[in-house]
Amino acid sequence: MLYTSVGHAGASAYIAIMSLLGISAVVIKPTALALNIVVALFTSYSYIRAKQFDYKLVVPLIIGAIPLAYLGGRLNLPNLMYKPIVGFILLYSAYKFIFIEKIRINETKIFNKLNPVLAGGIVGFLSGLTGTGGGIFLSPIILILGWTTLRKASGTVSLFILFNSIFGFLGNINSTNNLPNTLSLYIIFVLFGAFIGTRFGVKYLTHLGIKRALGFVLLIASIKLIFSL
Repeated sequence: MLYTSVGHAGASAYIAIMSLLGISAVVIKPTALALNIVVALFTSYSYIRAKQFDYKLVVPLIIGAIPLAYLGGRLNLPNLMYKPIVGFILLYSAYKFIFIEKIRINETKIFNKLNPVLAGGIVGFLSGLTGTGGGIFLSPIILILGWTTLRKASGTVSLFILFNSIFGFLGNINSTNNLPNTLSLYIIFVLFGAFIGTRFGVKYLTHLGIKRALGFVLLIASIKLIFSL
């Protein structure tokens, strides 16, 4: 609910929660990607209906991401490597949510289509490797570089997260096949939260308040992962 209210699918939060509960990395990665797919599918449908996405940008991003997200998904790092890498990603996410109130956005300009392919590939590989959707990295990139308007950025990122998560999941599930028996229950609740987040938003917290609350959760999880607490 909280993540969809600010335009993301929530993989970093799922990873943070499972990490705090001491769940194994081989279970965390495919579970986070599976839940990301469900949430991103719902949010993408909402943005497509509202025509709030940039198909000229999302296509090259997805082309770059698909093969590398699949490749990243097939690679399974040992806990000694996985935990600090994901920990620093969560730390970056926490910093972004807690301290950065507003991204300085350039005016939309024409872009070389090879640049989004390259950006999509880099974010796709990192996302598949760690089990995140990539939105936390892609959103500031496309806004700062002026690749699309603020109105279309969230829908574009949501579609990217969907495809990125699908191919990262496919790559990972072929190599590990580790999903919890309770996944269907998790899916029910994330869908319920996504419905509330996208349709009604959060009534009692400002978006800045939501971001900072999420940031502190991510900060705790990142410290736990980095220092193996």
